[in-house]
Amino acid sequence: MNVEAILKAKGRQVVTIAPDAAVADAVRLLRRMGIGALIVSTDAKRLDGILSERDVVHALADRGTGLLDLRVSDLMTRRVVTCAPDDTIADLMAEMTRSRIRHLPVVDEHGRIVGLVSIGDVVKNRLEEMEFETTSLRQFISGAA
Repeated sequence: MNVEAILKAKGRQVVTIAPDAAVADAVRLLRRMGIGALIVSTDAKRLDGILSERDVVHALADRGTGLLDLRVSDLMTRRVVTCAPDDTIADLMAEMTRSRIRHLPVVDEHGRIVGLVSIGDVVKNRLEEMEFETTSLRQFISGAA
């Protein structure tokens, strides 16, 4: 199974925000959309960074409530770990564990944003795979008996 399969199941919608947007706007958008990260992009095609709930919480600890007046570019992670549509789910799990991240932007061979995969998407996919394998094995055993 690969990233493309996840994107086909969940869709390719990516919520973006401009780097010059206020952090307060980003926080409201995170809450309204019920998501844990925003792709930061000036044109919704190229990746400038990512802003996660973790980025906001760390900034809150360091800067206090004044962070809400800052720009997204002041808090965003600039060195973003990404994946490609043909990366395997095992690759994603390893990278998310190694990098201690919960969101991976999916970028195509031309550097365009084509999706976003979260740890929840990966876990859901893996559970579905395990359920399919279990059902297949049960059917095989029942048919062989």
